[in-house]
Amino acid sequence: MVFALSKWEVLLQQGVNGLILGSFYALVALGYSMVYGIIKLLNFAHGDIYMTGAFVCLSVFGVLSGVLPGWAGIACSIVAAMIFSAVLGWLAQRFAYRPLLGAPRLSLLITAIGVSLVIYNTVMAITNSQPLFFTSGLDNAAGIKIGGITVTYIQLILLSVAACVMIGLTLFIGSTRTGKAMRAIALDQDTCRLMGINVNKVIGLTFLLGSALAALAGGLACVYYGNVQYNMGYTIGIKAFTAAVIGGIGSIPGAMLGGLLLGLLEAVGTQLLDSSWKDVFAFGLLILILILRPNGLLGKSEIERM
Repeated sequence: MVFALSKWEVLLQQGVNGLILGSFYALVALGYSMVYGIIKLLNFAHGDIYMTGAFVCLSVFGVLSGVLPGWAGIACSIVAAMIFSAVLGWLAQRFAYRPLLGAPRLSLLITAIGVSLVIYNTVMAITNSQPLFFTSGLDNAAGIKIGGITVTYIQLILLSVAACVMIGLTLFIGSTRTGKAMRAIALDQDTCRLMGINVNKVIGLTFLLGSALAALAGGLACVYYGNVQYNMGYTIGIKAFTAAVIGGIGSIPGAMLGGLLLGLLEAVGTQLLDSSWKDVFAFGLLILILILRPNGLLGKSEIERM
């Protein structure tokens, strides 16, 4: 009986870890879904913007740590990373994507891969391919114990921030005038132009928001894992894209659901079998959902207009 209880405690602990991982996936997946929902672009540079945000967060905290130690310095560093990445995402949209909005989708897709390679190799050259380590000065072990389960204060703060941002974005998209414009542009850009909506401005704002969310995830991951490296964006980019497809790409609630579900499945699956199986779980789930629900869990069927 003691063994069974211990096993369940371990699974619940992995569930907490899975929620953290899923929050990172969800924040990055939100950017994928927002951009795809409006201009039908799979922005493969999004994972690299996440990675850039993590490096900026680490660099700014290194400068501020002597003046603003602890959470104050971390918060300022994450905000700086969000601003930098938002500008980077907007510049990519303005100079790489906007001139090709009327071109075939394949042209946009290839351009996105090109932007990804530019960011990836630039950061690799700047860091000389070496990982950097983040020392926050926080007590990583302090937290709340419930039986054999420990939820650290860092985990609670990260989950709270991610949850507030997801709820805030949902309210923004669903209730504000700009959010309604985003949803209208996703349906018909030409009609929106005739109604006086500045389509290019709204698309630019979408890239700003999506890139800032990716940087937020990168900064939180920097605090949580304690290190950053130039290739960290590739893996989470693929996983976040998978999460967006699972939830229904183009759906904001779907991106959140897909990210959390994928993180939980990886964490619990790793505990039950082995860490080498986590990608099998992730992509096995993707294949199963696409077979049963081709549009994702919360996605809707679209009619292509010729």
